[in-house]
Amino acid sequence: MGMAVGGAKGSGGGRRRRGGRRSTISEINVTPLVDVMLVLLIIFMVAAPMMTVGVPIDLPETQAKAMNAETQPITVSVNPAGEIFLQETPIGIDEVVPKLEAIATTGYNERIYVRGDTNADYGTVMKVMARISAAGFKNLGLVTLQEQEK
Repeated sequence: MGMAVGGAKGSGGGRRRRGGRRSTISEINVTPLVDVMLVLLIIFMVAAPMMTVGVPIDLPETQAKAMNAETQPITVSVNPAGEIFLQETPIGIDEVVPKLEAIATTGYNERIYVRGDTNADYGTVMKVMARISAAGFKNLGLVTLQEQEK
């Protein structure tokens, strides 16, 4: 009561081809592709919030609610030493308005956030805001942190 599985040579019942060589499989294995894509997604989800703004500033805390933003705003920062940064690039106070006009994609309606360090000179932050406002930019705001309940 035995049963032959492979068939005899030359009977045409096997999967062997000429010369006994194996053929290459031309299918895409999707499982490793999905695994790699999920790992990359997780890496970018973790890394993206860390890449927002690179100038270290100690922001003051307020009770204002967080704003929702559809697009990435232009950020002008003032650190404790009084240095001014446009996004992450250090610039002089005389260069603020010309550079803003150059990178503003929606003209004078561009959203511009001013980030002033808690220990920064109030006068320097106000000079920056006054120049931006006098140039005609309408959407100007100060960035703060929400107060932590103690």
